[in-house]
Amino acid sequence: MKSTQKLKNLLISEIIPDLENAIDEIFSVIEKKKIASLKDKEELKEFQEMHKECKDIIKEIDENEIDEAKELLKELIDIKTLK
Repeated sequence: MKSTQKLKNLLISEIIPDLENAIDEIFSVIEKKKIASLKDKEELKEFQEMHKECKDIIKEIDENEIDEAKELLKELIDIKTLK
């Protein structure tokens, strides 16, 4: 399997769902507190930006416009294994 396909699979099956869960958790905390702290807002923004970047990478893969698939794949695998 090509690095681009492995990267796409990792993004779709693990990374994006993890980000969506983290975003949902932040919204849940905000809902319970009825107010968003600066930390909550910053985390939410960061996770939303990462989510968008992942979607953009998938789009680049689908359009064959990605060059750094191997590097990104290695980086993401390293991040996942550190968790």
